[in-house]
Amino acid sequence: MSHLARRVTAGVSAASGIAVAAALVATPVPAQSVTQAAAAAPAPSTTSDRPTVKDPTAVGKGGAISTVDPEASAAGLKVLKAGGNAVDAAVAAAATLGVTEPYSAGIGGGGYFVVYNAKSGKVRTLDGRETAPMKMPQDAFIDPATGKPYTFTPDLVTSGASVGTPGTLATWDKALANWGTLSLADALAPATKVARRGFKVDETFRQQTLDNEVRFSAFKDSKKLFLPKGDAPKVGSVFRNPELADTYDMIAQRGTKAFYRGKLAKLMSKVVRDPRTTKNTELPVPAGWLTPRDLRDYRVRSQRAARTSYRGHDVYGMAPSSSGGTTVGEALNILERYDLSAMTAEQALHHYLEASALAFADRGKYLGDPAFVDVPVKRLLDDRFAAERACSLNPAKAATKPVAAGDVTSYDGVCSPSSAKGTTDADTENISTTNLTVADRWGNVVEYTLTIEQTGGSGMVVPGHGFLLNNELTDFSTVYDAADPNRIQPGKRPRSSMSPTIVLKDGKPFLALGSPGGSTIITTVLQMLVNRIDLGMTIEEAIAAPRATQRNTTNVTAEPAFIAAYGPALTALGHTLVPAGDAFTSAAEIGAATAIEIGPRKRLTAVAEPSRRGKGSAKVVDPR
Repeated sequence: MSHLARRVTAGVSAASGIAVAAALVATPVPAQSVTQAAAAAPAPSTTSDRPTVKDPTAVGKGGAISTVDPEASAAGLKVLKAGGNAVDAAVAAAATLGVTEPYSAGIGGGGYFVVYNAKSGKVRTLDGRETAPMKMPQDAFIDPATGKPYTFTPDLVTSGASVGTPGTLATWDKALANWGTLSLADALAPATKVARRGFKVDETFRQQTLDNEVRFSAFKDSKKLFLPKGDAPKVGSVFRNPELADTYDMIAQRGTKAFYRGKLAKLMSKVVRDPRTTKNTELPVPAGWLTPRDLRDYRVRSQRAARTSYRGHDVYGMAPSSSGGTTVGEALNILERYDLSAMTAEQALHHYLEASALAFADRGKYLGDPAFVDVPVKRLLDDRFAAERACSLNPAKAATKPVAAGDVTSYDGVCSPSSAKGTTDADTENISTTNLTVADRWGNVVEYTLTIEQTGGSGMVVPGHGFLLNNELTDFSTVYDAADPNRIQPGKRPRSSMSPTIVLKDGKPFLALGSPGGSTIITTVLQMLVNRIDLGMTIEEAIAAPRATQRNTTNVTAEPAFIAAYGPALTALGHTLVPAGDAFTSAAEIGAATAIEIGPRKRLTAVAEPSRRGKGSAKVVDPR
């Protein structure tokens, strides 16, 4: 199918697609070098042109978008207002997040793209997860000097060994080809403008830079970009990334081959295989295995979504390599056996926590890349399996954790006693990542979660190109075990918890939501669904409510407000609650979600976090 024909089938006419492109691109890049083009570019916009206000809720019609960043939401909104569809706006916003949220996302990483296509009435997904290099050995995370695993931080997280083949750019290209109306060049235009004219630094950007000061200082190009004059950019200053703008321009001119082949592919490979550290760094920075062939051979997977039903809703999420869709789905299937709406909040939350632990036990035993592991998706989402797993949920008392995984090879939905002991699956996923939600006037909906793994990824900026490489391979199990579905294997995608989710009611979109947060993504999405569908909260209340996460561990990790509100009652039921926080930041927060609810008469309610991660930005085309 030609690109023009694709524009017609995407729900917008080809003429409209051309009009959108014209509205987005003020000045085309001439056929000279991008460096020359940058030098000839007009002066940067004034500060007043830079969106900085974060409105976490927007209600109206005609299209909506929610992200963590006002620049990204503004870019997506501009596309929607110009006549672009949800896929066009999602790619434009994601590319802008690569500029303004470079420590969470960008073309050096990967992610999962879920789309409801209004014309077909179907939900489809793209798996743009990073892959292990083909030369990556089984003992990649073992220090040859000691014979023991590398220290996770800083050794592994700041290394070439952690860098997987990026899939983000290929995802954007595939999404636009399948369902968009814009070319990749046109979709990159708003982000390129932001990179060149700069964006206003907020508290979150400065703090994340300071959190990574030691790691960024280990690399010349990272230090130059993010720590000019030895300090993080000041709050209120303007941060520009002309090298990233040049890279986007190069891709706009030459397509994805400019990234996955040629000089840039060779450069990325060299940086990973021989990290360019500064002379005075004390970080070990182990080398990796990425080659130009890995980049040349990378492919996005098009696949069906994982699907389950819940109280009259059809819930669609990512199938493996993500564990999000199956784990959220299994937990919902367990919870559907109980009338949560008739319970007290504490009782309902007890059931939510226990169902989550059971689903996480099965996640650890069965989930991995389906190209390498036989993942029993249908059985994990079978109602009879959920009924049998629900037998282990005691409404009056929390089970001793970790709980044992279920047996997908033998179940009949009938309760039977079990003395099996469980194990806690190792969790190396970092809380960083970013998420966006988009809906358009034609009824198309996109939920997209993208990442470079840890805040700051591997810490390595690709010289002269302004973007960070991921450290996604740390999501593999550290020690190789032939029975582990998440063991290291060449070409394999590491297991992820990213859970972009679209919910249909009566066959039409009702709700789309997702979040960053490592393995807490699963529980954040699950808790928001329970809040909205079972506990009678509005979508604004569901996203703002205090969170807790139970991932089959001894303790429940919870936000302080959750402990204050529900701690005594849940402790009486046998739960041990501990405050949220991690080894990388001091933030006592879980997730940074976005969502859009589609109501009667196409009324859109777009929501972002009202306080977490410095608040998010929700916008609608026609506020009413």
